[in-house]
Amino acid sequence: MQALHLVTRVTSERRKSSPRHKSAQILTELIRLFLYAVATMLADLTLTQHILSVVSGVAVGFTLGLIGGGGSILAVPLLLYLVGYPNPHVVIGTTALAVSINAYLNLIPHARAGNVRWKEAVIFAIVGAIAAYIGSTLGKAVDGKKLLFLFAILMLVIAALMIRPKKVKPGEMEGNPGQFSMWKLVVSAAIVGTLSGFFGIGGGFLIVPGLVFATGMPMLAAVGSSLFSVGTFGLTTAVNYASSGLLDWTVAGLYIAGGIAGGVFGARLATHLGKSSKGTLNLIFAALVAVVAAYMIYKNMSAFGIHL
Repeated sequence: MQALHLVTRVTSERRKSSPRHKSAQILTELIRLFLYAVATMLADLTLTQHILSVVSGVAVGFTLGLIGGGGSILAVPLLLYLVGYPNPHVVIGTTALAVSINAYLNLIPHARAGNVRWKEAVIFAIVGAIAAYIGSTLGKAVDGKKLLFLFAILMLVIAALMIRPKKVKPGEMEGNPGQFSMWKLVVSAAIVGTLSGFFGIGGGFLIVPGLVFATGMPMLAAVGSSLFSVGTFGLTTAVNYASSGLLDWTVAGLYIAGGIAGGVFGARLATHLGKSSKGTLNLIFAALVAVVAAYMIYKNMSAFGIHL
């Protein structure tokens, strides 16, 4: 009703004022309307929950900047269990947008450094985005507790991949351009995009090996190029969830702001750590992911009729 009242005032004042005053008054009323809408959204959660949303964003950005791939996997459980957001589907849609924006921001320095193979990146992103839309549509249709149980299983897989010794194959860092295969690129993008959309994750830990496997591009180029797909998959998932009203724009903004700040600190600390220190941090973080995953499995196993 207040929004309707504001629009009515704008309409009536347009008839009375001069063109210059009329434009200023319309702008003023639109600003008031915007502030009212923001205040209404902020009222949905407590001040403490909004602060915890920023803190969670800082934590996710920090770990992502510090250890790289897999760092954003805690975005969903933090919003669920630390912030206390009640709807799993809104959590997934909201974190998908936050991961998307952070990926696009991290893409900029890689693009400036020439680490992005745009042709392969665009093909992978387009095919994967279509698959991500299908995957996110399926995800919305799955019961929230069942989706979280499956998400926890994925977290355990990621934790295992993080502690597995990374063996670089001969020539992998330099790349092998003759290895390019369009069908491998399309199939890899379809599989990764579907998983990304279903779980609401960026999928960078799957996109990088997929690009190397399908194109033979150097590892650094695969890392840079993957960010375009991470951003596109996350944005596709977020738009799909938002179309069903399953995205909290305010919390997403707080998460993104915190993630940017945390990412800066994490990246700076990473440059000062030795290889052994990073390996230890990777191990600790993987253990944390596994513990959180075990807790999520325990909390949500009842959705499959399992009771302890």
